[in-house]
Amino acid sequence: MIFRTVKHGGARIGVLGGGLSGMAYAYFSSRMGFNVTVLEKDRVPGGLMRSVVEEGFTFDVGGSHVIFSKDADVLSFMLSLLEDNSVGNRRNTAILYKGRLVKYPFENGLSSLPLLENFSCMLHFLYARIRRKREPRNLREFFYSSLGRAISEKYLIPYNEKIWKMSVEDMSLGFVGRIPNPRVIDVVKASLGIGSEGYVHQLFFHYPRKGGIQSLVNSLQNRMRGEVLTGFEVKHARKESGEWVVSNGSVEKVFDRIVSTMPLHDAVRVFDAPQGVKSDVEKLRFNSLVTVAIGLEELNVKGLSWLYIPDRDIHPHRVSFPSNFSPENAPGGKSSILAEITVKPDDPLLRTSSEEIAKMVVEELDRLNIFSKDKVIYRNVFKNRYAYPILDSHYEECVGRIRDFFNRIDVEPIGRFAEFKYINMDDAIRNVANHLGIKRVSEHV
Repeated sequence: MIFRTVKHGGARIGVLGGGLSGMAYAYFSSRMGFNVTVLEKDRVPGGLMRSVVEEGFTFDVGGSHVIFSKDADVLSFMLSLLEDNSVGNRRNTAILYKGRLVKYPFENGLSSLPLLENFSCMLHFLYARIRRKREPRNLREFFYSSLGRAISEKYLIPYNEKIWKMSVEDMSLGFVGRIPNPRVIDVVKASLGIGSEGYVHQLFFHYPRKGGIQSLVNSLQNRMRGEVLTGFEVKHARKESGEWVVSNGSVEKVFDRIVSTMPLHDAVRVFDAPQGVKSDVEKLRFNSLVTVAIGLEELNVKGLSWLYIPDRDIHPHRVSFPSNFSPENAPGGKSSILAEITVKPDDPLLRTSSEEIAKMVVEELDRLNIFSKDKVIYRNVFKNRYAYPILDSHYEECVGRIRDFFNRIDVEPIGRFAEFKYINMDDAIRNVANHLGIKRVSEHV
């Protein structure tokens, strides 16, 4: 059965995928006069920004997301979407290092280390800054040249290899833009125990008071002037007589233009890409994500925002505390924790039962004294196949050829896995705005 979207003065645009990038594109383009339809395979849009509310607890299934940005225009836009449904927070974040809570980022918490380790970190940091000459070729060399051997080997290398499941020597400098270069004076002050903050652009953050991070996506959906079809899994797209026909196997929708926010690994099948392009996509590596939601019958969870765990014997790499983001995220007198575990797409953990995963993580976090397992009153597990693109040494070359293919067929890939970029929420919104030629997004609320 074929449905043709009725024109009302603007081109008919089909947006494949209803994650943040897809919903942002639909929001902006529909308000520019285009006739927009979002096709989303899940029962609700949101992608990695979906949230669940159960038994009074609210959890973000794709890992904890908070709202901050160096881009004041995008930050203003996101907060305007939430209107009065937001809570302001000051970051209280730590790294669990050898049983100690070390202030995050690691170089700003050196005084929490044993004296000799503190001295070693400071000495190697200063030595690295003095002798830094050649440009680093990979992430390992960047860590050593920017922060020194001690900080790199104690935290940066083990944590990054734990989360990315690969050697930092094989990781490109595409990640470097996400790692601020600390000032020497700030690290020296931190070593001496003088208060110093790193990553100040995320020192203060916001979070929806109710509904979890999905509230941001819901607001885009409620304000867009178009249609969102959920439960529509795109299986094929073809061009006929200058129009795009998109099918889920039983229903076909017709558009003038297509925007794909689908992961490239799925999109090349949908658009029947040639084998060479499919081979390039197969070379693009990514990690999946398992999140474990835990509700506790006690209120105190150390007042933390989130906690990094570089210990490779513990599955979660990060633990966040949603009940500290908003009082509405847990019932009165209760608290909540969200543990995040990155895995390769073929990891057996993705085939392990939710019950076994939850039990394992509760045991591990109890052993770390993050909480007592006898206080657990709720637990749930969520699995996300597409979570983090891996920017290895050859991804740029592959992505370039893949992009050429989509240019040839006149399809616009937008979003984290459609463009294979590691972007945050604010980057995703700015990225969409740039595609549409919008300079000030805050003027489009």
